Amino acid sequence: MSKRIQAKYKIDRRMGENIWGRPKSPVNKRPFPPGQHGQGRKSKLSDFGTQLRAKQKLKGYYGNIQEKQFRNIYFEATRQRGDTSEQLIGLLERRLDAVVYRAKFVPTVFAARQFVNHGHVLVNGKKVNIPSYRCKEGDVIEVREKSRTMALVLEALESAERDVPEYISLDPKAMQATFTRIPSFDEVPYAAQMEPNLVVEFYSR
Repeated sequence: MSKRIQAKYKIDRRMGENIWGRPKSPVNKRPFPPGQHGQGRKSKLSDFGTQLRAKQKLKGYYGNIQEKQFRNIYFEATRQRGDTSEQLIGLLERRLDAVVYRAKFVPTVFAARQFVNHGHVLVNGKKVNIPSYRCKEGDVIEVREKSRTMALVLEALESAERDVPEYISLDPKAMQATFTRIPSFDEVPYAAQMEPNLVVEFYSR
């Protein structure tokens, strides 16, 4: 389980972007880095800095996955056929907490991590409490019956803040989603620009 010690929106402030597209993001009011000299920091990043920033943003987007785990996902992507950056995104989107978030069962990816950990999610009828569990095409992910009246779930499903992507088939009344296929990078609805190619460059140095 990833340890989220700092306030999640600090990632937004550090990056100067609203990476989840949330109305509560402080970047909506203060689009510059934190600190006394935040507004004056406009130095050009080196190639390494640009790659590091892309890695931090993508890693942070998925609930700030631990570095060791994120690096292992990258190495797994390199062993698969095809474009490594596409494989990396595919592996990240197959995480159970990511699918729960995409299906709008919860409002944030951090809530998805906790929701899965607490045993509120079933995969193909069986309880799975591991956020990094890797979903397969055709897997049915649903909210456990006892958890379907939770205000968190009801509010998230009714929210117009984001849409369910095409690679997830959702039945909101049954609170059931089917992971139909592994998406390509272009299909993933990121609120901010992600650059997985730079993440690949960072790790392949």
